[in-house]
Amino acid sequence: MDSIAFHLNCLVKGGAERVVSNLANQFAAEGIKVYVATEWQDEDEFELDERVTRVHVGLREGNEKKNRITKFFLRVKYLKEFIKEYHPDVLVAFAQRANYRALMAAGKKSTDIPVVISIRTDPVGHYDAFSDKVQIKWLFPRAAGCVFQTTGQKEFFKPYLQENSTIILNPVNPKYFGVEHPAVKEKTVMHHARLVDFKNQPMLCEAFLKVHEKHPEYKLKIYGPDSFDGTREILEKIIAENHAEDFILLMGGSDELEKEIPKGEVYAFSSDWEGLPNSLLEAMAMGMPCVATDCPCGGPRTVMTDGKNGLLVPIKDADAMAEGLLKLIENPELAKNLGKEAAKIEEITNGEAVFVQWRDYLDKVIAEHKKK
Repeated sequence: MDSIAFHLNCLVKGGAERVVSNLANQFAAEGIKVYVATEWQDEDEFELDERVTRVHVGLREGNEKKNRITKFFLRVKYLKEFIKEYHPDVLVAFAQRANYRALMAAGKKSTDIPVVISIRTDPVGHYDAFSDKVQIKWLFPRAAGCVFQTTGQKEFFKPYLQENSTIILNPVNPKYFGVEHPAVKEKTVMHHARLVDFKNQPMLCEAFLKVHEKHPEYKLKIYGPDSFDGTREILEKIIAENHAEDFILLMGGSDELEKEIPKGEVYAFSSDWEGLPNSLLEAMAMGMPCVATDCPCGGPRTVMTDGKNGLLVPIKDADAMAEGLLKLIENPELAKNLGKEAAKIEEITNGEAVFVQWRDYLDKVIAEHKKK
């Protein structure tokens, strides 16, 4: 391919945005012309290589006063104008609304540009509303391909989308590979993620209270910024009611997790649902023995085999989470072996490996499109 365009809402620091910025920079480094078409800009965004062209395709001055339906079609119109002007070899859309807009602007019936969509979350609850079913039936047959993160995501959709698809994991930041572990570990369970409802840190706290009853010398450290959805307040209430201020610690965000997380003995992942959780991938890459909820749409199960490179437990089950944590705390040799196996995830999640998978798949899509 000679050129590629990515379309998503913005580049604010999140999972999909990180993947797009990484891929855009890598394609640019390969000498491919890269465009990133976004709806808006945010103050705290991932950086793009200077060779990448950022294009605004969102609402323009005066559009905000228009009604919701008009604004929707204006967004599609502006994206179509972008495609006609720059004419990339392929358009890759990330996330739900961007997928819909891309297929309306450049689907098979609109232009000669192949559109690859990407599913980045659990389809259940995000792609099963009536309006989604209508748009999927109408638009998804236009897609030239689809990139999933897990088999669970793939199996949710009709065979026509599965047949032209592939599964590619998120790349892990290289700073999490080959990290140093202290000779003597802190008696601590580690966790890092945004404080937000679906991450279910309250369940993790309830589980750790059970662990602490048996091993009062252990602490739980939760790293991550507040999402301001009320989760932090729930956690603070749990801590206060159980007088746990000294052993359940809300650490806030950190830019040095590769130094902090390996200090602990065990890592806990507690989400009720996810796409492909970066926090779990990062913990595994750091060689942490992990206890993870087997959450839909299969992200943890995609990268983890229970008993081989981690422990899988049911979602929303504080007893099962506590049992898993205790198993690793009380069996340090098992924990060591699981952590060692977990670190092997580097082989399939390093940036170069992920980039090659994307490049090869998109080259295939472009070649197939040209035959038609």
